[in-house]
Amino acid sequence: MGYYNNVFDQCNDQTDIGRVLRDGREVILQAYNWESHKHDWWRNLDGKVPDIAKSGFTSAWLPPPSQSLAPEGYLPQDLYSLNSAYGSEHLLKSLLHKMKQYKVRAMADIVINHRVGTTRGHGGMYNRYDGLSLPWDEHAVTSCTGGLGNRSTGDNFNGVPNVDHTQQFVRKDIIGWLRWLRNTVGFQDFRFDFARGYSANYVKEYIGAAKPLFSVGECWDSCKYNGHGLDYNQDSHRQRIINWIDSTGQISAAFDFTTKGILQEAVKGQYWRLCDAQGKPPGVMGWWPSRAVTFLDNHDTGSTQAHWPFPSHHIMEGYAYILTHPGIPSVFYDHFYDWGSSFHDQIVKLIDIRRRQDIHSRSTIRILKAESNLYAAIIGEKLCMKLGDGSWCPSGRDWTLATSGHRYAVWHK
Repeated sequence: MGYYNNVFDQCNDQTDIGRVLRDGREVILQAYNWESHKHDWWRNLDGKVPDIAKSGFTSAWLPPPSQSLAPEGYLPQDLYSLNSAYGSEHLLKSLLHKMKQYKVRAMADIVINHRVGTTRGHGGMYNRYDGLSLPWDEHAVTSCTGGLGNRSTGDNFNGVPNVDHTQQFVRKDIIGWLRWLRNTVGFQDFRFDFARGYSANYVKEYIGAAKPLFSVGECWDSCKYNGHGLDYNQDSHRQRIINWIDSTGQISAAFDFTTKGILQEAVKGQYWRLCDAQGKPPGVMGWWPSRAVTFLDNHDTGSTQAHWPFPSHHIMEGYAYILTHPGIPSVFYDHFYDWGSSFHDQIVKLIDIRRRQDIHSRSTIRILKAESNLYAAIIGEKLCMKLGDGSWCPSGRDWTLATSGHRYAVWHK
C-alpha cells in the first residue's frame, strides 16, 4: 500500500507538502492533555521547548488555538480569536517563535467539523454567527444539525451545529483561516479533529490550499469485538482508515487506532495478536506505514477522560513497540512529562536508538516470534527487539544490547 503520487516531487521545502511524508523520519509529541487549559499552558510549554527539541521530536501537536465555548478548545466559536483558556495570543505566538528557533514544528489542532453559534436563527437554534469574524448564517450549518445547509457528508457530532463543507463560502472562509494559521500565525502542521464528520475530499482541498508540511487525521471508530473480547482480525477497521487516507489524495496521514486497539490487548499476554495472517503488523502500520501515526494514548483515550486507556503497567512495552517499528510514532505528554523521569528517559533512549539506526516510517520488518508471552522482530537490518516475559535473544554475534526495561529489550548492530 505504500504508493504515493509523484505530484509531490515538485516544490520547495517550505511549501512541499510531500517532503515530510517522503522522508518518514518524524517523531511527534502530543504536547497537552485534557486538563492543560487549567495550567497556563502556552507558558508551561515555552519552558519545555529545549527539552522537546533535544529529545528528538520533530513536531509538537498543540491544543486547538481558537476561542472556544469549552475551555479544552473543541467547541470553537470565534476562529480568528487566539485568546483561549491555554493563554493569550501573545504567549502563543511567542511559543511558536521559540519552537521555530529550536526546529520543532508546531501542529495546530484543526476543529472544523462543528462550530458553536452566537445567536438563535432557524428553528430557534444557535446556528448563526453574528458578531464574529466569520459571520456565517444558518446556511453554513448542516440540515441534520438544525441548519439550512445540505446534509452532512460524514457522521454527526451531536449537540452542536455541524459545519456544511459543501457550501463554497464556507470552504473559502476555512481556507482563508487555515492559510492565516499557516503563514501568519506560524503553525506548520495540521491535525484534523473528528475527521469522520466530513468528506476527506475537503481535507484534500484544505491541505492543498494551505500547504501544511505534515497533516494527520483523526478517524476514530470502534474496533471489532466479539463475545470474548477483541477480534484477532481487524482488517475492516484498518481498511476504513486506509480509505480515508486515500480520499485525501494520499496527502494526509491518519492516527493508527487499529494498532492502538490491538497493542493494548497484546501486552496483556496475547502477543500473537501482533502478527496478522500475512505475517505483517496487524494495524494500518502493516499496510501503509508511511501514513500511519502510531500512538498509545491521547487526550480522549487517556488523560482524565480515559475513554479507552492503554494499560498503565505496560506503557514502556507499548513505546518499545511503536518507537522501534515502521510508521510515524507519537508520544503522549502525560507519559513523557507527568509519569516521572524514568519514563521520560526510557522514551528518549528509544527515540535516540530509532534515529541512530535510521528506522523510518517505511523500514522493513520481519516478525520472528508472536506468541502469548513473547514478540520479537527485526526492523531495518540493524535493529532487533523483543517484548514480553518469554526468554529470547537474537542469534549471531554482531547484535549488542542497546537498551532494556520492564518486559522489553532492543539490540542493534
